[in-house]
Amino acid sequence: MSNDTLSRRNFLRTTGLGSAGLFLGLYLPDAARAMIMTEHEALAADVYTELTAWVLIEPTGKVTLMCHRAEMGQGVYHSIAQIIAEELEVDLASVDIKFAQGNEKKYGSQLTGGSSTIRGSYKNLLKLSASARVVLTMAAAARWAVPIAECYAESGHVIHKPTGKKFHFGELVVEAAKLKAPENIALKPRSAYKLIGKPLHRKDTPMKTNGSAIFGLDKRIPGMVFAAVERNPRLRGKIKSFDDSATRKIPGVTNVIKIAMGVYEMDREGVAVVATSTWAALQGKKALKIEWDDTGFEHVNSLEIFSKQRELLKTEEGRILTTQGDPNGVITQSKDLLDVVYETPYQSHCAMEPLNCIAHHRGDTVEIWGPVQAPNWIQDYISKKMGIAFEKVIVNMTFLGGGFGRKALTDYPHEALVISKAIGLPVQVVWTREDDATQGPFRPGISYRCQGVIDGNKNISAIKFRMAGQNNDHFRSGDNGKANRSTSEGWLKPYFESIKNISFADVTFKTPIPTIFWRSVYASTNGFAYESFVNELAHKSGKDPLEFRREHLKEERTQKLLDKVAEVSGWKNKGKGFGMAVTECFGTTVAQVVKVSKSKGGKLKIDQVWAVVDCGWYVNPDIIHAQVEGAIVMGLGAATIHEITFKDGLVEQHNFYDYKMPRITDIPPIEVHIMENNEDAGGIGEPGLPPFAPALTDAIFDLTGKRIRKLPFDMASI
Repeated sequence: MSNDTLSRRNFLRTTGLGSAGLFLGLYLPDAARAMIMTEHEALAADVYTELTAWVLIEPTGKVTLMCHRAEMGQGVYHSIAQIIAEELEVDLASVDIKFAQGNEKKYGSQLTGGSSTIRGSYKNLLKLSASARVVLTMAAAARWAVPIAECYAESGHVIHKPTGKKFHFGELVVEAAKLKAPENIALKPRSAYKLIGKPLHRKDTPMKTNGSAIFGLDKRIPGMVFAAVERNPRLRGKIKSFDDSATRKIPGVTNVIKIAMGVYEMDREGVAVVATSTWAALQGKKALKIEWDDTGFEHVNSLEIFSKQRELLKTEEGRILTTQGDPNGVITQSKDLLDVVYETPYQSHCAMEPLNCIAHHRGDTVEIWGPVQAPNWIQDYISKKMGIAFEKVIVNMTFLGGGFGRKALTDYPHEALVISKAIGLPVQVVWTREDDATQGPFRPGISYRCQGVIDGNKNISAIKFRMAGQNNDHFRSGDNGKANRSTSEGWLKPYFESIKNISFADVTFKTPIPTIFWRSVYASTNGFAYESFVNELAHKSGKDPLEFRREHLKEERTQKLLDKVAEVSGWKNKGKGFGMAVTECFGTTVAQVVKVSKSKGGKLKIDQVWAVVDCGWYVNPDIIHAQVEGAIVMGLGAATIHEITFKDGLVEQHNFYDYKMPRITDIPPIEVHIMENNEDAGGIGEPGLPPFAPALTDAIFDLTGKRIRKLPFDMASI
């Protein structure tokens, strides 16, 4: 065995795996291969027996559960396991959890977005894990030659009730894997859950606090080199020329190459510096001298962007997404029309872990490791872009240090593969914070024209919304001639029952600025405009904002939600400085109340935020609390602190010194309450964000009389 294969880390990993899995059916031609065996190689080598795509069991009884979605802080790494462990009947504390490779045939969609993991998977996961438990029980009953009804599963064992005899799952798994579970297996009622619904400590927390969790930046593979790329700062254009003489003098730099990275349907040119360390690659990048050719491309400016949006909203009716009644007729005839415009800015995702990716181009096969939100999208894009069979594009997920939608894009894995192909080596490409902030894609900046009429009963007679902003779908698949499908996102469906005349339209607006999803997608901007407008209509009608909503949101679940937020916030006996909003996002409705006041020195401050969440069936209340709190903090930053602006085609923000984040001293007390019901599960990673900004601005209006219609705004200037 060569010395370079026998590292302490590889020895411990291999001997640990060997003692646990007994290397069942595994023949190793040489010990060196054993020392560098990866987890996925171990899975393929039958160390585990697969009962379902999510449940793998070793002969010793050790259970490994697969996480098929990306973990970027939202808690699915733990929650998926908590669901499976419930019906499988294993101790959650004793199971291992591993990320699955990209495999759409096996796991279905693996896109982590739209708060879809639990709401889209929980029923299937419950059924699959219950089926695994049943076949294990069948295998035990067959061994004992007893009726299945006399057997039950508990803590990773099947137990015979009359005698107390038991087998652990590892003793049964090979036989169980050959059995077929009955078609209709009764699942536990919620009242019988031992794990689901309980505030269990997350399985990934110890790993993230002791440093053992592997994020994209931590990942290493044999023979890997490092790269940093200088890309066109104006997002479009070509390289006229570049001088790399100074770069090549930097110790560790091995190569400098011109590349093109695919961003949606276009290619963005850049110069890649390859080196033996990230530091050397970054230093080499700084030393590059590049002349860019930006002719023929619009050099955008923020003032012009929003001015153009406002002009379009004055004259364009836009593409209708949905309409009912005759809103135009009512609005045209009204002598007391409320007609206002709201504006929300471009935003960066600014995940704490900057973009990075490891790629190895091996000719007819490519492999990727890193923090990715959409392995299937990467497989599809790379397959088409580089002419490689879909199944030959292997994508391995690591932990993500935040994603918020940005890491669903395929550009940075493609860039890494382009470099790997050029140099014939595996390479890790690392983006700097400045790269991330200035290159996008961004949340689109959007303007909204909102028109509404109050009837004789002081309720909404007609309401009309028009949205002018970039359509993320157009960047991904082109203009299909239809309205942005997210134009009404965030708007509660019960409003359609009480408002007879209503319309949503998308006014087409395009710029060369690349855009993509941002936490809660369009609900983050729609929610501010639409719920702020409801608050303005409530004021115009002379009604309390909460009672005004109660009259328009008559669905029973929403009424209970309003009752709860009124109760916990003390709304009935409130003084000045209270505001509220209610939005729906990815199957979850969230009501928020914000309380503001002014100090003796006249400084505006947020005293408290109350949030009530109706997400239906849920897994872990602690994760819900954390996600809603985090979403409110992110919403606070987007509403009052940071924005992306453009001047002469260049992004003006670069890092946290000029794209500032909320500090701990800015965060008010946040109180989160969960509605208890057993309806279908909604999402939770994003829905806590949209109602915050309209609730905050309504509270400021309640205190000061100043109406805020443009974000971000400076709290100190109010």
